[in-house]
Amino acid sequence: MPAKRTPARELLFGDLWEYDPAPETAKAFIDERYGLFINGKFAAPKTKKYFDSISPRNQEKLSEIALAGAADVDAAYQAAATAFKSWSKLPGTERAKYLFRIARLLQDRAREFAVAETLDGGKPIKESRDFDVPMAAAHFFYHAGWADKLDHVTPGRTLEPLGVIGQVIPWNFPLLMLAWKIAPALAAGNTVVLKPAETTSITALKFASILQDAGLPPGVVNFVTGAGETGSAVVNHPLAAKIAFTGSTAVGKAIQRALAGTGKRLTLELGGKAANIVFEDAPLDQAVEGIINGIFFNQGHVCCAGSRLLVQESIANAVLSKLKIRLRTLRTGDPLDKNTDVGAINSKAQLTRIQDLVASGVSEGAEIYQADCKLPEKGYYFPPTLFSNVSQSHRVAREEIFGPVLSILTFRTPEEAVEKANNTHYGLSAGVWTDKGSRILKMSTELKAGVVWANTFNKFDPTSPFGGYKESGFGREGGKQGLLDYAKLQ
Repeated sequence: MPAKRTPARELLFGDLWEYDPAPETAKAFIDERYGLFINGKFAAPKTKKYFDSISPRNQEKLSEIALAGAADVDAAYQAAATAFKSWSKLPGTERAKYLFRIARLLQDRAREFAVAETLDGGKPIKESRDFDVPMAAAHFFYHAGWADKLDHVTPGRTLEPLGVIGQVIPWNFPLLMLAWKIAPALAAGNTVVLKPAETTSITALKFASILQDAGLPPGVVNFVTGAGETGSAVVNHPLAAKIAFTGSTAVGKAIQRALAGTGKRLTLELGGKAANIVFEDAPLDQAVEGIINGIFFNQGHVCCAGSRLLVQESIANAVLSKLKIRLRTLRTGDPLDKNTDVGAINSKAQLTRIQDLVASGVSEGAEIYQADCKLPEKGYYFPPTLFSNVSQSHRVAREEIFGPVLSILTFRTPEEAVEKANNTHYGLSAGVWTDKGSRILKMSTELKAGVVWANTFNKFDPTSPFGGYKESGFGREGGKQGLLDYAKLQ
């Protein structure tokens, strides 16, 4: 009697097959305690206080982080102001050498930093390894190339540094946001006081050792760690010539109010609720992969995530069916496992917010779909989630969830798609999937978003400026446009 054959569908979609664990074994080399990095060396905080850094992977303590007070922030600014006197006068060719060294040292320690980023933030190791760390190094390489060419950024004009830059970065891309902020500031001749997010401070403090190894002059870059009060001290310090902030829209508004009338420059990269628009002539299998990447990359902890899917009505059922099948193949779990697609939610507070917003979607009548998946018993995890039958009045379609949750709406005409896509307070990014180049060009001019991707999503490059409109902020990161935000024209 012949053996019973397993249906190809069951094998293909993982009903019977499971991946063996493939744990990352490289060490992260995380210290038990970190001080503040001021004037080129680590120092204990004047507050004599520390707080725990907890891994969302398993809720275990990773390290103790110094809690900076106002006096510590002032010391960092004083060090940066002193360093600015010499750093700003250093020839661009010399500043470039430091940036090149930093980039190469980061490459040399890439695996170590990738593991530390995953432990601290919860994102899958393959994302930290293949995206975050290489892209951070790429930003230092790119801006090193600009450092001796500042006279050519705007022909006929010269660029002058602003002074000491206060920078506050978020927890979703700790190392990459650090590179986005520090690299252009240094290339333009500024010095920096930077505060990382309180839940993800480790890679910034590890990065300080790279600055030391690169021989960066003391005080050029300073790190102060802490929560909201520390960030407020950074923003409001009188020595700051400019504040660069990436984070929530609510905090961005508070910073803008605080700086009004002070003369300080300001750039804000805030929240988003991006529309990912799929037309009936789009290559559907390619579009499905783009949709999955657009919303589940980094557990949806992405300000430009394609969290609103707008699908042309004639293909809505087909796209939804394909998405449900694809969700069954996503592996959610230990972020240190190289097979993991969706890792840990960054913190308990963020997990609670995601759960509350998903509950609102159910109570408001949207249809929820979550593929069966076994979540780890310890740590902060949430299954990839789809909502269909969503209207624009639903909270899940209006509010930034910042998690692995996709809201699906439909449209009939391109005009309706544009109207629905633009019907939001945000304007950071958008995606368009179609076979017609003319439609892509037309949509890109009508969508009110700083970045519009065509037949792809989440593509970034240091040479390309990134930023938003409306409540997604103002100013640009990357490209010569981002460099200009750290200089004054003469």
